[in-house]
Amino acid sequence: MVRRTYWRAALAACVACAALVLGALAWAAWAPLGGGSRDELFEIPKGTYARRMAGNPVEILPDTIRLTLGVKDVLLLRNLDEVPQVFGPALIMPGQSFRLPFEVASTYSFACTAHASGQMNVIVQPGPSGPWQTLNWRVRQLLRRAS
Repeated sequence: MVRRTYWRAALAACVACAALVLGALAWAAWAPLGGGSRDELFEIPKGTYARRMAGNPVEILPDTIRLTLGVKDVLLLRNLDEVPQVFGPALIMPGQSFRLPFEVASTYSFACTAHASGQMNVIVQPGPSGPWQTLNWRVRQLLRRAS
């Protein structure tokens, strides 16, 4: 009798855990993305130009920035350096920010004085369009934050 009760309790616990996992996966697949800001912020730190002119390798911004339509699709660059920085057609003065929203998924290349190469790429990916794509996107975001 005790054995049967133990196995029933163990089975009930397994079913409850499976229900929780399936519920979490269903939420991750069907819950709307976003909420909050759609800005992806990158800052050019103070002293970047001086360090570069001194010959120091300065990697302040990634060579490629990845954005997702409908989630994080506005690039926000903030210049905290003492000198103006050029990004594409914009001149970003010290202390100023530049917002660039994207509406089309594509790969964009911009001139960028904050990079030693003088160029930066922005890859704008389409937003997830269904539950499996949404779940996949959320898992990728979790793994990216964990690394």
